[in-house]
Amino acid sequence: MSAVDTLTNTPLGGPTLPQERRMVTAIPGPRSQQLLARKAAAVAAGVGHTAPIEAVAAGGGVIVDADGNSLIDLGSGIAVTTLGNAHPKVVEAIQAQAAQFTHTCFMISPYESYVAVAEALNRVTPGDHAKKSALFNSGAEAVENAIKIARKHTKKQAVVAFDHGYHGRTNLTMALTAKAMPYKSGFGPFASEIYRAPLSYPYRDGLSGAAAAEKAISIIEKQVGADNLAAVIIEPIQGEGGFIVPADGFLPAIVEWCRANDVVFIADEIQTGFARTGSMFASEIFGIVPDLITTAKGIAGGMPLAAVTGRAEIMDAAHAGGLGGTYGGNPVACAAALAAIEAFETEGLIERAREIGAILTDRLTALQAGDPRIGDVRGHGAMIAAEFVDAATGKPDAALTAAVAKACIAEGVIVLTCGTYGNVIRFLPPLSIPDDLLHEGIDVVAAALAGA
Repeated sequence: MSAVDTLTNTPLGGPTLPQERRMVTAIPGPRSQQLLARKAAAVAAGVGHTAPIEAVAAGGGVIVDADGNSLIDLGSGIAVTTLGNAHPKVVEAIQAQAAQFTHTCFMISPYESYVAVAEALNRVTPGDHAKKSALFNSGAEAVENAIKIARKHTKKQAVVAFDHGYHGRTNLTMALTAKAMPYKSGFGPFASEIYRAPLSYPYRDGLSGAAAAEKAISIIEKQVGADNLAAVIIEPIQGEGGFIVPADGFLPAIVEWCRANDVVFIADEIQTGFARTGSMFASEIFGIVPDLITTAKGIAGGMPLAAVTGRAEIMDAAHAGGLGGTYGGNPVACAAALAAIEAFETEGLIERAREIGAILTDRLTALQAGDPRIGDVRGHGAMIAAEFVDAATGKPDAALTAAVAKACIAEGVIVLTCGTYGNVIRFLPPLSIPDDLLHEGIDVVAAALAGA
């Protein structure tokens, strides 16, 4: 079923959708229930879902289900549809490329759009040094290849990731990921030579950035050793780990140590990249220039694409044929990425992310002032989180968080939870969401919290 304008009998999608929260049925409605029954019978049980609906259209700040409900989208498909779903320029680029050709495999017969995406990434990522890029299918694939490149360049094997980090669901990236459930439990053994260091978590550790970095570096030096260490990988602002923003000075100190010890510094900007944080990349907020940067999610307006971009001499360490993949840099996805990057650069979306961040921060901070169960409000741009705690003890309250999220979805607002302790609600609205719809979504969150 497609969403249809009942006045003109034409399909609705993208920015033409009415920007409203509209509840026609309880959620899930009867049509959505039918799809969920089919899902239970046909799809592996390990593939879960957050909102119990059958999505049929999306655009602006809403997702419409098969029952006619219009839900406010505060998740953007986990930071993928940052531009807004079905952005006209992205749709036009996809259609034009699909009509021309859908695949040749870049490793067999190259095409211009792959090269153009690499050129764009080399230009827009932090740093003015010579860069090169390689394209892949998913964030996890990009992370795996960044590790391969770093190991080849340094001729060392060990890799350090950080507490609360999330880097993917493949074997190597599960080893890098901190949280066991649901990402790792029962899926081992994992890749070897992966070590973990403590992250700067100001709300819980109370340390300055310099002190947190000193602690992390001490552990790295004692438990791994710089002579064995190929790379350090970190999300400048943690994603699944709870939108943890490290204290000022933490990331620059880690980068400085890496530079002094022939260790490749990899910034995983898969969730933070492409205007999401109010900068094109979150690394810019902290004044750091990564050696390698991994990107995906918002890169192509919803099409599957990922990349590793970095210093040319590091990227060129891999031998010919050592990087690639059948679908990596698919031409349709590349066309979408070029349109998306142009939109990020020309449509004021970095500024829009900052405006959204100001609204979210102001509203959530006001709620926090009257409710001690909101322990912390943090983030940058359109990547803001609220951490929920027991008011008496300050301990993480996952049950409250789950109850609030469930109540929001029942009232037509899609929110996502995260955090090592499952006690964080993250706000990732598309940058196309209107202010009034964003405020209405926060109103629903506030009511859900009051009733929890």
